[in-house]
Amino acid sequence: MDVQECFGLHGDKSYRLFNSDLNLIAVPQYSERVSLYKGLAETTPNKSMRNDAATFLRQELVHVASQPVPIPESIEELNFWMQASAQQATAQYSDYLKDRKDGAPRRYFSSRAHALYFLRTVAPTKLVDGAWLYGLMPRWTNTRFTHLIQTYVEELGEGLPDKNHVLIYRQLLLKYGLDPIEDLDDAFFTQGLIQLALGWNPEEFLPEIIGFNLGYEQLPAHLLITSYELSELGLDPYYFTLHVTVDNTGTGHARRAVQAVMDTLPRHDNAQTFWQRVRHGSQLALAGLGTTEIIASFDIEREIVRILAQKSMTGYGAHSDYLRIAGRTVNEWLADPNQIPEFLIALQNVGFIQRGVSPEKSRFWRLLQGHRAEMFGVFSAYELQVIYDWIRAPASVDGQAFDEPEVQAVNGRQGGLRSGRRFAARATEPYSEESQHLKLNDPDLNALIYKLRRVDETRRAGVLIKAMSPSQHWTPAGLYATQLFCKQAI
Repeated sequence: MDVQECFGLHGDKSYRLFNSDLNLIAVPQYSERVSLYKGLAETTPNKSMRNDAATFLRQELVHVASQPVPIPESIEELNFWMQASAQQATAQYSDYLKDRKDGAPRRYFSSRAHALYFLRTVAPTKLVDGAWLYGLMPRWTNTRFTHLIQTYVEELGEGLPDKNHVLIYRQLLLKYGLDPIEDLDDAFFTQGLIQLALGWNPEEFLPEIIGFNLGYEQLPAHLLITSYELSELGLDPYYFTLHVTVDNTGTGHARRAVQAVMDTLPRHDNAQTFWQRVRHGSQLALAGLGTTEIIASFDIEREIVRILAQKSMTGYGAHSDYLRIAGRTVNEWLADPNQIPEFLIALQNVGFIQRGVSPEKSRFWRLLQGHRAEMFGVFSAYELQVIYDWIRAPASVDGQAFDEPEVQAVNGRQGGLRSGRRFAARATEPYSEESQHLKLNDPDLNALIYKLRRVDETRRAGVLIKAMSPSQHWTPAGLYATQLFCKQAI
């Protein structure tokens, strides 16, 4: 078995591999795909990077060409298709609710750790929400693009921090200790990279952008089920429930996506060729790992080994040698991440970990949590939940959360978990009045305000649009720029 077969994923990373009874584990090295993703998501990419993104898109279009086209062959059928798709999704959700009422278990998430795993692994897509439309922003004065521009601005929450989709998801990751995400397999970055590549190459891929938007903005049943089960597990479903609202077929993004096709269809050129490219672009909305595939990829045995293998790289040498497990010191066990599966078995054999009972009965768990826990703070909240559910084994189906400590570190300072969430909200709060910006003391926001004072009206929109890019729109400067753009353009 190779790593792709084991994970059910296909990336282009280099891996360190080892075999064990607990399955094959891979420690990924930084890949070209993740580097390209980060460059497009975190910077204003140069021409070379945009060319690389365009090359990636061409390859993906070839890859999906043999896949089913999610939208109808005839433009005239679009409205009917949109309504039928929404009705099918709500009917499936209705059947799901009936099954649950009749006693069926959760369909998606077997435990709280499983749900958190999902939130973490879909992050590369959610953190670039709306990015595919960014390249159309300079066309904001062309009324044929109004519905697409409006959709992008709404993905940005019109500059309101509690409505900006990316900011909401970033805070969700912070809230549950789910970051960083750079160690995820390449396959989890595919869909997000497609969205970024489209957004930075609008001239070459305009029909594909419109088609992607059409396919992606329809309401799927999995969104409804995900929201329900996250809420059931006590996890914040707001990001997902927000999309249930904005993607509606009445006045929402699904409707606008259909209207955008009608508005942008060529009048003096080959409309059929354009339409076929739109249909081909819609296939990109299904590329990469889908929601249900990501959910199915969770394996708690594999995940706990991955977590401990990563910790071993920093934990090696930090333990005293007085304790021996199966004849080896802890440092000797941690010297090679390949030994982690065997180490876990040894910990169970000597009783340090007692699976199938309350984690508090395991000495290993008491090192991580509880009064005077020697390893307090070593593991993130997500990692602790995985360990907690792994120890509890079948009992974890109840979705119980481990007891979160009263004190959490926030930027090196100690404060309650709730205060940490307030800190995160304050750190990204936009100021709509110039007189207030010094209260935030954000250098990018200050620089934007000073620049806006110096440019004339003809250049003002360009300055705002630059600050509304995928790398900036969720920051205080980007939120402020979005607010000003809405006042000017909408």
